[in-house]
Amino acid sequence: MADLVDDRTLKCSECGSTHIFTDPSRGESICQECGMVIEEKNVDPGPDWRAFSPVEENARARTGSPATLTVHDKGLSTTIDYRDRDAHGRKLDPSMRARVYRMRKWQRRTRVHSSVDRNLAHAMGELDRLSSQLSLPRGVKEASAMIYRKAIDKKLIRGRSIEAMVGASVYAACRSRKIPRTLDEIANHSRISKKELGRCYRLIYRELKIKIPLASPIDFIPRFGEELHISGVAQRIAIKILQYAKRASITVGKDPTGLAAAALYIASLKEGERRTQREIAEVAHVTEVTVRNRYKELAEYLHINVNA
Repeated sequence: MADLVDDRTLKCSECGSTHIFTDPSRGESICQECGMVIEEKNVDPGPDWRAFSPVEENARARTGSPATLTVHDKGLSTTIDYRDRDAHGRKLDPSMRARVYRMRKWQRRTRVHSSVDRNLAHAMGELDRLSSQLSLPRGVKEASAMIYRKAIDKKLIRGRSIEAMVGASVYAACRSRKIPRTLDEIANHSRISKKELGRCYRLIYRELKIKIPLASPIDFIPRFGEELHISGVAQRIAIKILQYAKRASITVGKDPTGLAAAALYIASLKEGERRTQREIAEVAHVTEVTVRNRYKELAEYLHINVNA
């Protein structure tokens, strides 16, 4: 009854129109020009069950979780259930339970059979722990896993610490997504020194040719301001101070965390929300001397008068 214009488009045999409307509830394809029913009893590709809430939909779905890079096998393998029950819910007899135990053991062993799989299993566990400690969003975690997998393909992991390469991958992902995390924070939550993390990060940056934007002190303002309980008005003033400083080229070659700390210190004084230099330095993971020096530079170049 209908002709195919190409592999994807139906053409009405009555008027030649290609404006076809498909009604999924009736299973019909109808021409919008003349109203002719071109096809009927179309196959519904949707599920054969109905759900009225997200919880009910997840409970009735018969598919597994989506593929993810944060699992060593990308989440595509299956596991044998530990409940020791058959399809009807009845308990297995002792002989069958012993057979299932052996099958489960060998299935677990065969999931990680190569050195790369063992490396990834260890690394993804460390990535999961580090991401949880740093409260990283899902996208950054996936990006970190992608960077680490590229490092394995380039054979950069051999002879180096897995924890150090995972930490460097996390730092590179945070930098590329403009998520403010410093090497000091990552080093505090891992067993690797800041020096080793920096060395591995430079290796990843050089060999994988990742495009990483320059760290901006403005990215640290919301996070530091939230930890210091500084109002949004003061945070906006700190951002404006940094924007003026950037135009005057004062920020070139200076640590962004120190600049963010100094700008917050000035803004808190201006708004009467005084925070000590020690409090701000502890949150920003810099020394009080750094806060004091950056504060003096900003106040001098931008002619800011603050009664400290």
